[in-house]
Amino acid sequence: MSIHFEPKVLEQLKKLEEKYAALGQDLAAYLEGLYHSDFLNYWDYIHLDTLLSLQTPRTTIPDEKIFILYHQITELYFKLCLNEYEQIGNLPADALPELIQRLKRINRYFENLIDSFDVMVDGMDPNQFLQFRMALMPASGFQSVQFRMIEICSTDLQNLVDKEKRKALGLAASQDEMMGCIYWKEGATELGSGTKTLTLLQFEAKYTETLLKLALDYKNKNVWAVVKRLPEADQQNPKLIRQLKELDSNVNVNWPLMHYKSAVRYLQSEKGSIAATGGTNWQQYLPPKFQKRIFFPEIWSEQEIADWGKGWVDKVLSEL
Repeated sequence: MSIHFEPKVLEQLKKLEEKYAALGQDLAAYLEGLYHSDFLNYWDYIHLDTLLSLQTPRTTIPDEKIFILYHQITELYFKLCLNEYEQIGNLPADALPELIQRLKRINRYFENLIDSFDVMVDGMDPNQFLQFRMALMPASGFQSVQFRMIEICSTDLQNLVDKEKRKALGLAASQDEMMGCIYWKEGATELGSGTKTLTLLQFEAKYTETLLKLALDYKNKNVWAVVKRLPEADQQNPKLIRQLKELDSNVNVNWPLMHYKSAVRYLQSEKGSIAATGGTNWQQYLPPKFQKRIFFPEIWSEQEIADWGKGWVDKVLSEL
């Protein structure tokens, strides 16, 4: 009994034969393996059972699970962003449309996170939060290495140096010097003594080498470096400028402000402020008007930089 294959099937078999022959492999053996393979299903493909088993609360307080789930969702969104940053870093010098498209994706991911943060602000019982948070010390969202990667992949490292130390270092500072003075270290110091918190010490021990390597790798691949490789006319493209401003606002103003809003709700009272679990100086670290962390200062006016974050802070506080 002869078997007749459709032309499209024969075409695919020919492509497979060429692929495996180039690798010195026997296509027939691989086809036999395919015959014995089971069909792929949704739950195995995304490892659903594993994913749903990764919530391991430290207490029996119900709302702790909300806290864990939201942070895990956040980290997955950060991974989506980093996937776009990786591709942006490899773009050629004439890829304006693709650069705009990928910046739009990153902005969309951050907008989804910002819009969903009410899960943290209003989605937990304050009394439950104040109870289970004590079991989390010294862990802190400050220790999200993916967020630090997003910052490094966005801009020249000079723009992430603590604003008070930027001028002292000068433009000739090395990568190591700039990483040593990066802004987030100031936010993780003991409020009383000014020494590094355990939160920061643990973070540095685990991730310093990783972040130094990334900073070096993205020195000429960060978003701003890619923009500066574009033809001059493309650098001034209104759609590009809009996406860059949205990214700056989303990452450096709107996202930290949502954390600030949450911290004020849970950690601020008439009796004063409660320390964060990691000992971070959240009152000075989170408000954008204090840090003035700006990825792309060249595209903002002097007045916009001077007013950075002020209006947003006032608006958020008025809503509490």
